[in-house]
Amino acid sequence: MKFGYFCNTTNWDHKPYGQLLNETKEITTYCDENNWDSIWYTEHHFNHEGMESCTNPLMMGVDAAARTKQIRIGQACNVITFHNPIRLAEDIALLDQLSGGRVDVGIGRGIYGREAINMNKEADLKDQAKNFRLFDETLTVMKKAWTEEFFSHQGEFYTYPTPGFTWQHDMSPPSEKFLDTKTSEMKKISVVPKPMQQPHPPIWQVVDGARSIEWAAQNRLNTIMWIPTVKALKKRFEIYRDAKSKAENRDVPLGEGVSLVRDMFVAETMEEAEKMAGEHIINYMKWVCHWRGLGNHMDPDEELPETKHKLDLLNYDFLHKRNLLFGTPEYVVNKINELKSELNLQNLQVWSNFPGIKHDACMRSLKLFNDEVIPKINLDNSNIEKAS
Repeated sequence: MKFGYFCNTTNWDHKPYGQLLNETKEITTYCDENNWDSIWYTEHHFNHEGMESCTNPLMMGVDAAARTKQIRIGQACNVITFHNPIRLAEDIALLDQLSGGRVDVGIGRGIYGREAINMNKEADLKDQAKNFRLFDETLTVMKKAWTEEFFSHQGEFYTYPTPGFTWQHDMSPPSEKFLDTKTSEMKKISVVPKPMQQPHPPIWQVVDGARSIEWAAQNRLNTIMWIPTVKALKKRFEIYRDAKSKAENRDVPLGEGVSLVRDMFVAETMEEAEKMAGEHIINYMKWVCHWRGLGNHMDPDEELPETKHKLDLLNYDFLHKRNLLFGTPEYVVNKINELKSELNLQNLQVWSNFPGIKHDACMRSLKLFNDEVIPKINLDNSNIEKAS
């Protein structure tokens, strides 16, 4: 199993931003020095509350590339509907070059309305159909920029190159590759640099519902999933497997192409894990579930008792049994083994720097996971390989 750290940088206590960055750098270098497979930074905007405080995962990735040697550098995710596709393609390609080909590209459509409408009016989440068309077209342009020496694009939102622009320069020999040589009108453009990884870095789409899962598989994208229970995840994994098998005309094994994010806090005892981190993960889930409700936390066909308010059931006991890797190393190992046996999970991202949690507590949990959980999971993998 491959292990990644989901570095959703938070600042609930409103510490100086430089301190927050230094703490994030410590997590990054620790994971690199201890041979974690990947680290993933997030993108959020206008979050004065402090729940999510990283605005640019690519800039975080540049810093990570400069201070690490082997860890893969991902974004979970770039909200591509917020960005000019050519500029985003250039920035990702440059990061891939700077890191020596260590980039994993995470993409998503956005979930917060105040971000979308202010970053790009065309991405307004109130019009989901339009938002998806923008997402699809943005990704199409990015792929063209990475894979074609010279490319053109004409779509609903973007046209490249701009029609009617003429180019003449004594040091730029005219070529039919990009010009109408009779009129000197530009017909194609070229993005520099191309990614080091060819044809482009692995692409991971953050997905939730069945339609987005199927679309990702049909377009040969990997996927990132997060909250649901094991039973609910199994249906999602099966949807992805079946759609991917059909798209690629092969029998895709369950779990291939999926990365799962799980909230993690390892402590010496179960009680200590709840005491140190329970309140903080509940506060974060209240933030998320304010819009979503509790549906993503439910088993298939499960019916919850009616309550006066939709989040009245959201407490530690409710969350813990459903999707939290909170507890002793032994407990967390058992929960990960359940994910392996039920889902054939191959990629796990864990998150432990929740809003409000002290950095030293986060690092203590991370080290316990590194020292007492990962070796046991890897040992189990090794034993399975030997047996086969």
